[in-house]
Amino acid sequence: MKLFPLITGLNLYGRPALNVNERILITRAQGGDPAAFEALVNQHARYVYNLALRLVHDPQEAENLSQEAFIRIWKGLPGFRGEARFTTWLYQIVTHLFYNRLPSLRTELAALDADEMAMNLPDERPMLEDQVLSHELRQALHSALENLPESYRLLLTLRHMQELSYEEIASVTGMPLGTVKTGIHRARQQLRLRLEIDEVVYG
Repeated sequence: MKLFPLITGLNLYGRPALNVNERILITRAQGGDPAAFEALVNQHARYVYNLALRLVHDPQEAENLSQEAFIRIWKGLPGFRGEARFTTWLYQIVTHLFYNRLPSLRTELAALDADEMAMNLPDERPMLEDQVLSHELRQALHSALENLPESYRLLLTLRHMQELSYEEIASVTGMPLGTVKTGIHRARQQLRLRLEIDEVVYG
């Protein structure tokens, strides 16, 4: 049974975002307008669901997490002051849900140490998806990503799929900025290694 009827039946697999000013929707939703909140959910449900699916590998569990996240967002909206981007605040809520459901995730993130060399490396901004040309390679990328530790999956998804900045990821996860940069650098290295191994085994 859905706890929030407003979200029931949403196309979590990719409903197009509505061309509506987000700031206006937030203000209306904060005032209790359910239609405005539904529009916000429609804009962000796909990304929340995909992020959850990366971590839990179960569509039903990912949908449950998405439902719970939007319930918390609805309850917390009156306290949102716009000091950070709405997406950053949203992913903070989702990540805290992950911490509750996946205790090893917080442990893995806490174990990451900042590496000065990694902190000073140039940022690789292009989306991972943009570097994949064929369906087969895209499938290999997703398979390799799923085989990474939970912490690396979260960091790469936030950075390359959700396009959050390093600073936003630090805010979302509660990690120091230097540790975020190190974690993403190491995650990329592991992803490349995983893709190379898969190429040797299955190529």
